Formats: sequence, structure tokens, C-alpha cells
Amino acid sequence: MYDPLELSKKTEDIVVKGDLKKYYRFRATRFYGGIATADTVGCNLRCKFCWSGNSVWNAKNTGEFYSPEQVANNLQQIAIKKGFRQMRISGGEPTIGRKHLIALLKNIESRFLFILETNGILLGADKAYVNELSAFNNIHVRVCLKGSDSEEFSMLTGAKKGFEYQIKALENLKDNNMSFNIALVSIKKNNQVFFDQLIDRDLGRQMIEVEEIILYPKVRKRLEKEGILSYFE
Repeated sequence: MYDPLELSKKTEDIVVKGDLKKYYRFRATRFYGGIATADTVGCNLRCKFCWSGNSVWNAKNTGEFYSPEQVANNLQQIAIKKGFRQMRISGGEPTIGRKHLIALLKNIESRFLFILETNGILLGADKAYVNELSAFNNIHVRVCLKGSDSEEFSMLTGAKKGFEYQIKALENLKDNNMSFNIALVSIKKNNQVFFDQLIDRDLGRQMIEVEEIILYPKVRKRLEKEGILSYFE
């Protein structure tokens, strides 16, 4: 098992160079009704249902380094061409490389909504990071919880800890009055205890969506190897 914060540092050493960060693709996608997407490299979790493949497990040999200005320009060109009003970073964890992300956001025109898809680990570990993000009015944060408790989190990710950081991220976002929602991955049939805990933390009003797990061939193979494919079919 691994520590997500330690893995964050190791990954950052590979995928971040100054204010540059690795990306492997820029594209228009159908999600959210149409969104400009930059696929980044590197993550601080190893989720058993992850679809990203090389961008997570082989970050050293995947992608090229781009400046914040280049990424922002690529996203805005796609958005303008397709008539999109939204953009995001996918494929890896966008909060790795804080300096790069903040600089990128500064280069996004305010007319575009930036959806920050994150596992929330780094936002929960450092409230100052969320304080910095709260300066931008055109951000919506989508926090994907890997399980509804620490035990399920470890089972789904292989990490020895981290769920507490995800919950803390939600609290930090709420404290900063940021726009955010929860995406939940869980194989439990009943998550009422988790929902009650959100209410106790004054997070019960946040929108909760069920994260869609697409069973690409590599994902299916990995889940089958782990003996949990049946939960996702």
C-alpha cells in the first residue's frame, strides 16, 4: 500500500518542471454537454477502475511538457471552434503541479467555466491551496470520492490512507464558498451512513452524482484480476 501524499511528490518530480507540466492530448469531448479537454499526465492514486492507463502508470514515458499559457490557449481554441463554454483537465490529477494550475487558471478567460475534476487529496491536505483557487470566479470543482468510507477507499485505490483528505477537501471548499459537487464511486448497496455523515458535516446540500465507470478492455481486465468486476457490471 502507498501514501497518496508521498506519491504526489514522486509524481510531481516526473510530470512537473518549473511551471511546465506534462499533457498527452487536447480534445473536444461530449461530457457536460460538450467541453474542451486537456488530458494531463500523473496521478497520486492508483484506482483499480481507472481508465487512464499510461498517463497514470507510465508517466515518465508519456506526454510532453506544456506551459500554462500553451494549455490555456489550446483549450480556448477548442472551445471557440466547437462553441463550448466549458473546459477541464482530465486523464490525471490536475492539482499536482500547483504553480502550473494557478498560472493556467489566470490565463483562462472569465467567460469560460473551468471544471476542476479532482480526487481532492491535495485540496484536503492543504487548505491554503483551496484559498488560492477561491480567487477565481469561473471554477466549479468536482470532487470524486473513491468510496464512502476509509475502508472502501483503500480497497478501491490500494492506498493506506486518503479518504480523510477527500472529506477535508469538501469542507475546505465549503468554507471558501466555492462551487463544487461530489461524484461518488462505491460498490456498496446502501450508503445511508455516508449520507448521514455528510449532513452532520453540513455537506448534505451538495449535489451527489454516481461516477460512471466505463468498462474499457483494460479496465475490465484490471477489475477482473482484482476480483471486483461483478460490482461494476
